[in-house]
Amino acid sequence: MPLIAPAPLGSSTWLLQLRTFAIVGQLITILFARLLTPTSLPIGALLVLVIFTAITNGAYGWWLSRAERNREESSGESTMDPATGLSSAMTSPIADSQASLLSEFKSETPLRLAFVLMAMDLITLTAMLYLTGGADNPFSLFYFVNIAIGGVILTAPLTWTLTALAMLGYVALLIDSRPVAGLTIQPAETPDWLIATLDLRDCGLLFAFVTCATVLAYFVTRISRQLRLREQDLRRSQSERADAMRLEGLTTLAAGAAHELASPLSAIDVACRELTRHLEDIPKPKSVDEDLSLIDGQLLMCRQILSRMRAASGDTAAQRWNRTTLGDLIDTALEGIRDPHRVEIIESDDDASWEDQPMWLPEEAVAQAIRNLIHNGLDASDSSESVAVELLVDGDEARLQVRDQGQGMSDEVLDRAGDPFFTTKEPGRGIGLGLFLTRNVITRLGGTLKFDSTPGMGTVATVRLPLPKE
Repeated sequence: MPLIAPAPLGSSTWLLQLRTFAIVGQLITILFARLLTPTSLPIGALLVLVIFTAITNGAYGWWLSRAERNREESSGESTMDPATGLSSAMTSPIADSQASLLSEFKSETPLRLAFVLMAMDLITLTAMLYLTGGADNPFSLFYFVNIAIGGVILTAPLTWTLTALAMLGYVALLIDSRPVAGLTIQPAETPDWLIATLDLRDCGLLFAFVTCATVLAYFVTRISRQLRLREQDLRRSQSERADAMRLEGLTTLAAGAAHELASPLSAIDVACRELTRHLEDIPKPKSVDEDLSLIDGQLLMCRQILSRMRAASGDTAAQRWNRTTLGDLIDTALEGIRDPHRVEIIESDDDASWEDQPMWLPEEAVAQAIRNLIHNGLDASDSSESVAVELLVDGDEARLQVRDQGQGMSDEVLDRAGDPFFTTKEPGRGIGLGLFLTRNVITRLGGTLKFDSTPGMGTVATVRLPLPKE
């Protein structure tokens, strides 16, 4: 087992380990330089600089450990969702851990802290080089190492700032430094048009340093940006794959439930019809006929619910594509609304012909998706308040907005809206699958689902569906 576990490239732990190796390397270098260099080196001053780096690195390690503990505590609290009673591990822990890792330097504080540490390292390196020969010291090449590390960890603006700081440090070393026997080269004659304090060799070194630093910073930041974009695409692909796997499980569950319930429902239906036929010519209370009619109606409702469940889960057998109109689609969605009197359809003045707009889609699945959004709006609003549904045709897409009068959602809740098994409803009011299935249906059709919410002012769900091409 290695003494120090390998850290992911570009992470804060990676920077901590690099600084630890740098401290050890500086101590070893000072020891060998003391033994091999005939010139008396300022060992005390060099050790003070190394100790300063070690202190800042220790403080950085303490900050990282505290942040890690806070992250573990928060993840432990979210392992069991109190709103659903289900483990959040069902929401792709692999994708979550990678997202946490890759977004580690996304916030302002870690980025600024890393930049400050690397700027301090450049200043410390400049001070050490000043005491040990300046630009003639071969270890001045470590300026490029710091620039490369900055390009991997920091953003492009911060990397260029670090590069400029390295250039200033190198210029300062060319202007003045403490000579060391065996390193300092005697200056040659300098033309009058060159910088007064620099000889020809120093000007060449400065030009080469600036050119190399610029090229290095440019290519490292560009490659790092491409790698970050690729990691984001990979993370998005893994998230979509995890969603597909969860959806496949839900589809299997829905199909199995529908299959298991179909047989007893069919038996109840047959028994109800036989009982109705046998009691036709027998005198009986009126309540018996009412009860039989109620049973028949509830059986029909059960079959419709099972059909909608298969459609919402993505069952291809239930998702029969058919030609319809936007108006018929809304009528189908409103058929299963539990409080239709609280739903207000708003027609846009700019487009009054939206009802006749042809559509080609799985009508029942999309209607169930719209029904889920309306039901969420009804649940979020008071029983005396209504939910507004606005429709219009905007170019080559149909746009539907569901606006409730609830308390709105915070940014944290808004970010998780649509995750499977996440819900803010009271126990027994839902298990957090409605929005997940709704988003899945809309996304499969090439559409989008977006939520805009302001705490205390309600939420607006906007659905955009592409129109069929003629």
